Amino acid sequence: MVARYLIFSTFFILVFCLNQAYGKTIYGKAKIIDGDTIHIDNNKIRLHAIDAPETKQRCTKDGKKWSCGLESTRFLRELIGNNRIKCDTNGEDRYNRYIGVCYINNIDINSEMVVHGWAIAYKYYSLDYIKEEEIAKSKKVGIWIGEFEEPYLFRKKNK
Repeated sequence: MVARYLIFSTFFILVFCLNQAYGKTIYGKAKIIDGDTIHIDNNKIRLHAIDAPETKQRCTKDGKKWSCGLESTRFLRELIGNNRIKCDTNGEDRYNRYIGVCYINNIDINSEMVVHGWAIAYKYYSLDYIKEEEIAKSKKVGIWIGEFEEPYLFRKKNK
């Protein structure tokens, strides 16, 4: 009987703790950290299924380097502006950031970053924004105007 109680209690605590990250909705004004990370109050949120150039990352167009990481961050800042946003979380990453899909007036911010070419679909974790990436590639917008190193490879090289 005691063993059954301990198993049930452990299961309940585990489910409760997981639900704190999975399915939490966060509302508020966002502070933009980079093209795929924001903070709302004390909540750090990594945008789900996208990977944007790092702030210090540079891309190439016609043989010339440009600050694609800063441009990605700028685009996200302008997209959100001073508006309150809503983020639906679906977990946490290894840096204790929530993973979430964020919205401004029912517009998927993650999708907007990819379709405008300021982030790629992060296929390692999800297949959610592949269609948007194809659109950006075909239109040659954002980072697709030239050559770039995939952000996760840039991070790996510059640890």
